[in-house]
Amino acid sequence: MISKDEIMAFANETGLSPPVVEKDYVLGWLLAGIYQNDALSSSWIFKGGTCIKKCYFETYRFSEDLDFTLKDEGHLKQDFLNEQFSSISNWLSENVGLVVPPDRFKFDIYQNKRGTISCEGRIYYESYFVAGRRELPKIKLDVTADELLVLPPVDRKIFHGYSDDPENGISAKCYSFEELFAEKVRALAQRGRPRDLYDVVNLFRNENTPTASVLLDLLGKKCAFKNIAIPTLDTILVFKDELLANWEPMLAHQLPSLLNIDTYLEALPEFFSWLERISVSGRAVTSASSLLKSVSTEGVIYRPRYGHLRLTNMRGGSLEIIRFAAGNRLCVDLRYQGSVRRIEPYSLRETQAGEILLYAVKSQTGEIRGYRIDRIEGASVTNQVFRPRYVVELSPSSQPSAPRSFGSSSSLGLPRTTTRSRSTRSRSGPKYQYKCSFCGKTFTKGTNSSSLNPHNNKNGYPCPGRTGYFIKTVY
Repeated sequence: MISKDEIMAFANETGLSPPVVEKDYVLGWLLAGIYQNDALSSSWIFKGGTCIKKCYFETYRFSEDLDFTLKDEGHLKQDFLNEQFSSISNWLSENVGLVVPPDRFKFDIYQNKRGTISCEGRIYYESYFVAGRRELPKIKLDVTADELLVLPPVDRKIFHGYSDDPENGISAKCYSFEELFAEKVRALAQRGRPRDLYDVVNLFRNENTPTASVLLDLLGKKCAFKNIAIPTLDTILVFKDELLANWEPMLAHQLPSLLNIDTYLEALPEFFSWLERISVSGRAVTSASSLLKSVSTEGVIYRPRYGHLRLTNMRGGSLEIIRFAAGNRLCVDLRYQGSVRRIEPYSLRETQAGEILLYAVKSQTGEIRGYRIDRIEGASVTNQVFRPRYVVELSPSSQPSAPRSFGSSSSLGLPRTTTRSRSTRSRSGPKYQYKCSFCGKTFTKGTNSSSLNPHNNKNGYPCPGRTGYFIKTVY
C-alpha cells in the first residue's frame, strides 16, 4: 500500500480531503481484486458513476460505491460472496498490503422492487485516518442480476494514478460509454439524485457523446424494461427541490470545486431539445454527409468514391444507429417493409437509377442483401456481435474510416479505400469559450474541443480537470 504521505500529497494537489483520496485508491485495488478472481471476472459487469471515473474520464468527480450487473444470479448467495471476497482479501493483503478484514464483510441479500433478488454489500478497510477497527471506512457494493444489458460489455483499463500502479495496469469488464449514458438518463428520471444530474450534463457535453439517435434507442430499451416512459424535461424538474437541497451535501466532497447547480439545470433544456428532435420528428436532426457512394448498375458494385449523400429520408435516426452498430461490429434489427430482419451492416451504395441501398448480410443465413433506405422503417442496435465477413465501410464518425479486410473481402466487391490527410486547421475565425468542469476556470480556444491544457485552480493548486463544457462562441 502506498504511504500516507503520498495520499496527503495527492489530496493537496487535487483539493480533495485525504480520506476521499484514500478511498479512491482502495476502490482501484478492490476492482483489481474482483477482476483477477476467476469466479467473478467474467460475470460481474462494472457500471455507474465510479465506472465513469475509473474507466472513462480520469479527471472526473470522485465516487464512492461500486455498482455491478451480474450475468449469473447464482452469485447472489451469502456463502459464495463470503468465499470469493475472502479470497480477494487474501490477494490484496499479499500483493498490495491492503487490509480488508473478512470478518467485517456484510452482504445483505434482499428482494428488490422488481420481485427478484439483489445484494447490498459493505467492504471495510483499514485506514490511515481512522484509529481502531470499530469505525473503519467502507465501500458499498450494489449488485443486481436482473438489469437489461443492451450492448456487449467492454474491457477497459482502470485509471489508477498512484505509484503502485501495476506495469500492465488494472482492467475491468464494464458497460460501454453509450450504455452508461443511457443508464444515467434513466436513473435521473427515476430518482432525481444530484450525481445523476451532474453525470448526464457532463456526458452530454463531452466530445465523445453518442448521437441522439443511438442514445434514444438505448434509452427506449432501458425505459421499456423498467416499464417507464422515456423521460422529458418535465419528468426531471419534478425533482428540482430535492436536487437543490442535496446538491452540495451529496457532491461537494467529490470535487475540488463544485459549480452552482443552476449551471446544470440550465443545460437540461438543451439536452432534451437535442434528444427530443429525434423522438418527436422521427427523423435524424442533421443529414449525414461524406458517406461512401458508388456508381453501379443493379446488382453490380464498383469501387466506392466519396460523395455527399443527404439521407433525409432515413427514419427515426436509423442511419446513425446503423453506423454506430457497424463501427462496433453489432448486428441491427432492421424494420423493413413490415417485418424485422437481423443484419450485419456493411455499406451504403447508390444505384445507377439513383436509389440508395444499405448492403448487409442476414445474420442467420449469411445471404447478402440490399435494402432501399426509403423503405427502412426503423433500426435498433442489438448486443449480438458479428465478425465481419467483408470490409465494413460504414463508420460512426463523420468521415468514413479506412476499412480493414477480413478474410475474403473481395467477394462482395468492396475494395479498400484510402484515407485523406487532414488539412491544417486555420488559426483565423471564431474562438470558443469553455469552462473547466472541476475548477470553473474559463478558457478561450481556437478549436471547438472540450479538451483543456494543464492549469491551476482558483486556489493556485494544479487542477485535475482536463475537460470543460462549452459556454459560447466569440467572433
